[in-house]
Amino acid sequence: MPAFSQFCQTSLHISPQQMLPVLSDLWLPLSMKIAAQHEKLNRPFIQGILGGQGTGKTTMSLVLQLILQELGYRTLCLSLDDLYKTYSDRLILAQQDPRLIWRGPPGTHDVDLGLDVFQQIRTGKTPVIVPRFDKSAHGGAGDRTEPEVVAGVDIVIFEGWFVGVRPIDPDIFNQAPPPILTHEDKIFARDMNRLLSTYLPLWEQLDSLILLYPTDYRCSLQWRQQAEQKMMATGKSGMTDTQIEEFVNYFWRSLHPELFIKPLTKSAALVDLVIEINSDHTFGAVYQP
Repeated sequence: MPAFSQFCQTSLHISPQQMLPVLSDLWLPLSMKIAAQHEKLNRPFIQGILGGQGTGKTTMSLVLQLILQELGYRTLCLSLDDLYKTYSDRLILAQQDPRLIWRGPPGTHDVDLGLDVFQQIRTGKTPVIVPRFDKSAHGGAGDRTEPEVVAGVDIVIFEGWFVGVRPIDPDIFNQAPPPILTHEDKIFARDMNRLLSTYLPLWEQLDSLILLYPTDYRCSLQWRQQAEQKMMATGKSGMTDTQIEEFVNYFWRSLHPELFIKPLTKSAALVDLVIEINSDHTFGAVYQP
């Protein structure tokens, strides 16, 4: 698989030999399982991947895409990020709700756009116009970029930090974990929880959901800090540790992993496979809920 070797060296910065154990133990069997599930359907198969910041969901999506393409399946990677509302729409949104200081929480995506793409793919329309998002546009605020025209899709890998996440009982926020501390924090958390319901039609399009689950959700803060330090070491600008903490806390206040993600590890009705992620980014236990 020359494409896989090149991906390991250019994107993961490791040798293919280093990746062989995880390739044979996890990625290849998982690709075969997705391919087998697709074969049972008379239409394209949509595989969701849920993973918080730093869990490696983008890397896994790209690896699965490479393997499935080697197996002969036309495979499309789509991110929840690709469904962000436009920059101008998010400016209006921030004026309406100043709490939406960053893109990412429920309410900042165009759910109807995602539904339209999935419906086109499911019904076999070709070509399909696939939205793409440029995070670097407008000084890092991000905006839609030139869409991708894709001819024929067998399998979709759809990843995102709250793909498949469902609303919970709002009373739970009465005793929420940090950083949901103040009365205002709880109102924000309840509002984000309410907005999650607008994403349910999108989640209904998924044929399967894989959960990348950190053994400790707080690792995402450490991972984000490490990523920023690496980026700044190359001469690029990045956030300070304090700014990163504020950033990560913001997302924990919107959809806290302990409240929204942890219960999914035991939900066979919603999740097909749980892959634990250790603090050093290695894979831990792999199991069905």
